[in-house]
Amino acid sequence: MRYFVALSYKGTSFHGWQVQPHKISVQQVLQDAFSTILRTQINIVGCGRTDAGVHASQYYFHFDFEGALPRSFTNRLNKFLSPDIAILDIFEVAIDAHARFDATYRAYTYRLIFQKSPFHKDLAFYYPYPNRPNFDKMQEVATLLKTYSDFLPFCKTNSDAKTMICQIFEAKWVKIKGQPEEWQFHIAANRFLRGMVRLIVGMSLNVGTGKLSVAEVKTALDNQTRLPLDWSVPSGGLYLSEVRYNF
Repeated sequence: MRYFVALSYKGTSFHGWQVQPHKISVQQVLQDAFSTILRTQINIVGCGRTDAGVHASQYYFHFDFEGALPRSFTNRLNKFLSPDIAILDIFEVAIDAHARFDATYRAYTYRLIFQKSPFHKDLAFYYPYPNRPNFDKMQEVATLLKTYSDFLPFCKTNSDAKTMICQIFEAKWVKIKGQPEEWQFHIAANRFLRGMVRLIVGMSLNVGTGKLSVAEVKTALDNQTRLPLDWSVPSGGLYLSEVRYNF
């Protein structure tokens, strides 16, 4: 039988989702936990990769297991796992359902704060400069993204992606009242390139501070060339926030 697992995790202590030699990853910790409790080797397939330090408020993976799952399996897993990972739900799916390839919608949120807060350390990007970026300019360039489908300017140079085409469903900045005040960038697409969201947020901040113009961003997207100035913002402010399937 094939099962889907819904979970969330705080990525601060992990070197990303994917298993890596001699490094702690979310995937490795979960595979060890499932294999220990089910007493057989369990391999899991995630809905996507997250980089070191990136969080997920909603994430899915699938695994195969012959037979019924033990009673109170979810509770046993949550007791076994560290506080940084929470299993939310486990449910049976069709044997050919795939957590990565069947996902039709992925959304990310990036959190930006302007007042230093020890309670937001590694959970939001503290912008330490005295002059705030121009919010309207940042919103303008976010709106511009929705008119394009190729995104080479926002892909890491060592990416192995075969295509730069992504369908952007949403891209916007939102102001959140609170203490500290927070700006959030929300973006949703059918797929994302490696490092894409952090590069887009960095570009938005560069536009908001006048280091880049909207026209320069438009030229780079029109010609599919690198921006004259790149900035990949810190990973701690980034969250995979939603994944959707057609089942």
